[in-house]
Amino acid sequence: MGKNEERTDIPGLADVEAYYEDRGNGHFRSSIHAQGAWNEREQHMGPASGILAHCLAQHEPREDMRIARISFEILGMIPGGDFEVVTSTIRPGRTIELIQAEFVAGGRVAIRAQAWRLITSDTSSISAIEDPSIPPRDECVVWNGSDVWPGGFIRSIDSVHASTHRPGRGTAWIRPTVPLIDGVDTPDWVRLIGVADATNGIATRVAPGPDSWIFPNVDLQIHMYREPAGEWLGIDNSVSFGADGIGLTSSIFHDEDGPFGRAEQILTLRKGPGQS
Repeated sequence: MGKNEERTDIPGLADVEAYYEDRGNGHFRSSIHAQGAWNEREQHMGPASGILAHCLAQHEPREDMRIARISFEILGMIPGGDFEVVTSTIRPGRTIELIQAEFVAGGRVAIRAQAWRLITSDTSSISAIEDPSIPPRDECVVWNGSDVWPGGFIRSIDSVHASTHRPGRGTAWIRPTVPLIDGVDTPDWVRLIGVADATNGIATRVAPGPDSWIFPNVDLQIHMYREPAGEWLGIDNSVSFGADGIGLTSSIFHDEDGPFGRAEQILTLRKGPGQS
């Protein structure tokens, strides 16, 4: 089997054309579409981020507030199959709240997400954005991420790249092609969060793989000064590798109306097992 061919015999996965099956009371089951790139039996952080964002959005929602920042800490392997999301309020408040969602599988917390939910108000008279725009999708070329990365999640996204794209620095637009949860409508911003982690694979400095290097991220930090909308996530992406085994992927995020926020991922850089 080639590295990017799909396995269909992995036990315990949901048979749905979505990333997740909702099993009720905070319990979910992942499908092959949520499969990760580093291990065929784990989930990709992309849709896992999306399901945590969905649960945070559902936790004691208030119409006068919105989530402005989500911090995801990856505490270990994210197993495919059944898991539970447990939500709580860490810091309640009238205008500022800190809420939390934990991804629990096999009795272990695999991801902990915390989100600042802030009061909204009309600040249109002073609104201004300094982040630069990126080329629109119709000026980009189709890119097949499965030529570089294995896994069901990568196969589930459409992507295009700008002509200036190069290793370590690039611009892309990506979108999911299946729903986050089978039979459930989710807000645009939640679906976009569900592909945000893919930014670490958009403009890799080196080709990933056992004969090269591996560079998984251990976190994902997303700040949104505007709530995004639409199907496509635009990514203005840069990747830096330090000399002591640590790297950083930084991105400015866009929707069809322009920039809306930023994301960063700290990386652990390691030689692939095939390197001598």
